[in-house]
Parts: sequence; structure tokens; C-alpha cells
Amino acid sequence: MCHGIVLGDDGQKMSKSRRNYPDVNEVFDTYGSDAMRWLLMASPVLRGGNLIVTEQGIREAVRQAILPLWNSWYFFALYANAEAYQAARSVSSEHVLDRYILAKTRAAVTEIETLLDAYNVGAACQALRDHLEVLTNWYIRRSRTRFWAGEPAALDTLWTVLETVTRAAAPLLPLTTEAIWRGLTGGASVHLQDWPDVSGWPHEPELTGAMDLVRIVCSTALGLRKAHQLRVRLPLASLTIAHPAARSLAPFTGLIADEVNVKAVELSAEPASLGRFELAVNPRVLGPRLGAQVQQVIRAVKAGSWTRSGQQGDRIEAAGVELEPGEYELKLAAADPDSTSALPGNTGLIALDLRVTPELASEGTARDVVRIVQQARRDAGLAVSDRIRLEIGADGAVADAVRAHAGFIAAETLAVGLEVRPAAEVGGDPHPVALSTTSAAVTVALARVPA
Repeated sequence: MCHGIVLGDDGQKMSKSRRNYPDVNEVFDTYGSDAMRWLLMASPVLRGGNLIVTEQGIREAVRQAILPLWNSWYFFALYANAEAYQAARSVSSEHVLDRYILAKTRAAVTEIETLLDAYNVGAACQALRDHLEVLTNWYIRRSRTRFWAGEPAALDTLWTVLETVTRAAAPLLPLTTEAIWRGLTGGASVHLQDWPDVSGWPHEPELTGAMDLVRIVCSTALGLRKAHQLRVRLPLASLTIAHPAARSLAPFTGLIADEVNVKAVELSAEPASLGRFELAVNPRVLGPRLGAQVQQVIRAVKAGSWTRSGQQGDRIEAAGVELEPGEYELKLAAADPDSTSALPGNTGLIALDLRVTPELASEGTARDVVRIVQQARRDAGLAVSDRIRLEIGADGAVADAVRAHAGFIAAETLAVGLEVRPAAEVGGDPHPVALSTTSAAVTVALARVPA
């Protein structure tokens, strides 16, 4: 066993005489002791590296682990209380997102247990952090409408996952998990509980593999949108996915279309349909094995005279020589780099249709209006289930967009009545909305409808 050196915020060894570290009492009062504990356990210092203790690092610990777990608990409590629903343990839901998060939780708890048994605390922290990312930024976010509707299967699944994850995370975040677990169960203490037994939970490698690929595709597509400054609320015509496992995504094309905000998703099992594979050899690695023959291989590769075979496409041959891992690098080059992006690991390509038609721009404006109304609901202190009467003040293209998508806006904002009037006739602060080539403003007035 070895460890590195704990350094102060000036890069020198932490020392009482230098006072080169954040005040401990202020850290505990501001961020809590779990934040400092997480910073130390997740740091390189447990693997022989050095750790610089800074307030920024402590804030990052809160962002990475404590807030995702706490926000998940807060989200559950908000919607369970809104429905006056008493959730119960259940791992039997048939909904695909429930099955996915249950299978991922089983895998995460098993991995954390294995890592803690081996005293690999830093890796256990990483496993928990990765799972909280799946829970908050995928499962909960993609299930919001189900929670909004008070769907029992969703509430039971989230309760089950949170109760189990807090027990697994208790050695890493003892105070945070104590508060959450007691809130979930009313029990005495999470630290009096046994380690969670997930052996009977769903184990669906095909589903988790496909959904993990869905998440990768969506993340890459959203990155492509961001690179072209196309806001997510603006719908696009289509997304094309070229990947050897594209067929496994067929059941999830609707989910992908909704996440990326496109009208259609096209699948291809041939990555070369959107680009080509480019091969580069590493002479320094290849030379000692092949000697003078390495020049023949280099010339063949430059001329494009090489082949790719094998079940995973990992058998590369050039000039009659089969290349070994580490002797080459295989990359996917997009045919249209402007609208196409490679998936991580060069396993496939995705392409977005970047053309924005007037119809798509109108729908995007309507979605911007929904965001403004939702913020107005929050500012007015309305409950998530409150119905409203809505007046929208807008002119020109914005007013046309609101009228064209009035049903969508009303459904998304729980408006039982929607009236569009000139902007000057509806009081309130103007809010900017995007048009295809410029921007305009709307004003919003709403009133709660008594139950």
C-alpha cells in the first residue's frame, strides 16, 4: 500500500504553519463533511498520486456525487408527495426505461461491492459517479412525463433504485445517504442495514448494451447540434446512425428522435455509408517485428491496399501482413465532416440534416414559448399539477407559430385555455424567442384554475 502527498492550494505540502488549505470549519459549514470525504477518497492520493486540496475541488465533489444523489431524492419526493403515493420496492416493471435502470443498478452495486472488497476506493467512487450520471441525466430526465402523470411503476422503480443505491453508497457518503435513506424509508439508520442483495434484479445485457449505445448516439448528436449552434428546442428533419449494431436501436428510434429533437431516425449497419475507414500504421512499433518489410506495409496502406475482416472488424491485413493491436490506428473519416460526427472509439458515424425549414423554425419558436411559460409557472409558485389559463402576447411570426402549435403549448403547460393577443395588450416583461434568422419577444400572463 502506498499513497501520495496531500498538497495545499499553493502546490506545497499541506501544513498548519503555512495555512495553505481551506478552513475546515468553513468547508464543513458550506459544503458538508461528505464533500471533503469524497474529495479525498476519489482522489489520486489513494493510488500513489498527489492531491491538491482547493475549495474548487471540494465544490466539484459536491457537483459530481452529492448533488446528483440529493436531487434524485428531491425529485422523487416532489412527485410522490404530489400524488400522495406511498412507493414500494419493485423490480418487476415492464417499461423499458425501468428495466434499464434496474439492470444498470444491479451492475453498479455489484461493481462497487467488488471494488470495495478489494479496497479500490477510488474506482468505487468512479463507479458510483458514473451510475448517478445514468440515473439523473438519463433515466429521470427521460421519465419526467411518467412521474408527472404519477405512474406507480415509475415511482416504485425510482424508490427501489434510490433505496438500494444509498445503501451501496453509504460507506462513501455516510451523512448524505443517511438523510436520504431515512427520508425514503422512515428507518433508524442506513448504517444498520445489510449490503443490498441485487441477485434477483433484472440482468439484461442486450437491453443495457443497446440503451448505452442510444445514450452515446444522443450525446454525439447533441454535440453536433451545439457545434452548429442549433438549440435543442429547434427540431431538425432527420438523424442517420451508421453502426454495426444499428439494428439493436430499432426499438428506440422514437426515444432517440425525442432526445435529439428530430423528425426521423434512419439506421444503417454500415459505417462506411457515411464515410470511410482510414488506416495509419505506427512504424516505431511495427518496425522491430517486420524489419525491412515495414516499408512494403506503409506503401500498401498509403495506396489503400489493405483489408479489414473478422467478426468485429479488428483483423487488419496489408501487403500480406496481419497487423497486431498497437501497430496501427483505424479511424472513421466522415464523407461530409460538416454534418457528420464519429462515435467514440470510431465504432460508427452519425449524420444530422442541418437544414432548417420555415415549418421547423415555427415549431422551434413554439417550444421556446413553452419554456417561457414553464418558467412563469415556477415564478408564480404553481404546483406541477396546477391547471392554468394562459395569455400570450406576440406579434408577426411568433404569433403565427403560437397559433399553429396552440395545442402543443397548451398540453405542455397544462393550460385549459390559450389566447394569443398583440404583445402590447399583454402586460409583463418581454422574453426573447428565436426565429429562423432573427429574434423577437413575447409576454406571458397566466392564472391558476381552481381545482
